[in-house]
Amino acid sequence: MKKILVRVLLVLLVAALGFGGFVYYMVHNSTSQIYSYNKKTNKSSDDKTASKKSVAYLLLGTDTGELGRSYKGRTDTMIVVVVNPKSKTTTMVSVPRDTKVNFDDVTIKINAAYSYGSSDTAMAAVEKLLNIKLDGYLLVNMKGLEQLVDAVGGVTVTSPLSFDYEGKSFVKGQSYDLSGSDALKFSRMRYDDPQGDYGRQMRQQQILTAVIGKVKSNPTTVLSQKFLDAVGKNIRTDVSLGSVKNLAMEYRDAGNTIKSDQLHGTGQNIDGQDYEVMSDSEITRVHNLLQNALDAK
Repeated sequence: MKKILVRVLLVLLVAALGFGGFVYYMVHNSTSQIYSYNKKTNKSSDDKTASKKSVAYLLLGTDTGELGRSYKGRTDTMIVVVVNPKSKTTTMVSVPRDTKVNFDDVTIKINAAYSYGSSDTAMAAVEKLLNIKLDGYLLVNMKGLEQLVDAVGGVTVTSPLSFDYEGKSFVKGQSYDLSGSDALKFSRMRYDDPQGDYGRQMRQQQILTAVIGKVKSNPTTVLSQKFLDAVGKNIRTDVSLGSVKNLAMEYRDAGNTIKSDQLHGTGQNIDGQDYEVMSDSEITRVHNLLQNALDAK
């Protein structure tokens, strides 16, 4: 698996929700490295966060940086995150990497949208699929997850199943203190999970929640040079410093309640390619879930 990294990416976002001024300081110090201006999304995010409205961001995890890779990889992790300051909730919905989409008159797996274009292309593909409006993206490369988990001193998770992966054993129901390297192993395994990619997505979200909890319990972690270096080297975003400041000051309570869901499809082989095909009813379900999360009071 080369995608869990994104949950750390959320550290940048949820950090703003949970650590207030600490995160603002952190982003200020790393902003020249991580920030990419986007006229369309900057205005949307800035306007909404300034008026304390709900926002929706796309978290992307790319395999660039894994095992020494340097090419522009696919975004094997794609999570829509809705942050609602009024209902004080954060809602995360994972989009399977093999989701079949028609984009620019071509049938592709949704995780290929980024490699075909850019973060904007990936956002457009998700917006079209779910009929929603996104206010920005956060992208992290695979190498970053290991560094970020180590920067917060590791995380603790309880394994939902028993499995071995790359020399590391996990037993169902047992809790483990994981380093960055072991967190990747916990998150990568797919083929031995009865739920396949869906099971892996749930373990990814476990790591994400653990990282968030670890940093919230010790906010000064985000001020460490190790953490700042990991963020600056491995994260890119079009969420402006102004939006992050607004999130830090006004959306903190939304980080206390985190809800998770997944887009579920049916596996199909089409022209020799394995896809996850989403039914109209499932797309409608997830659209409504996200819209309700945005509209909740």
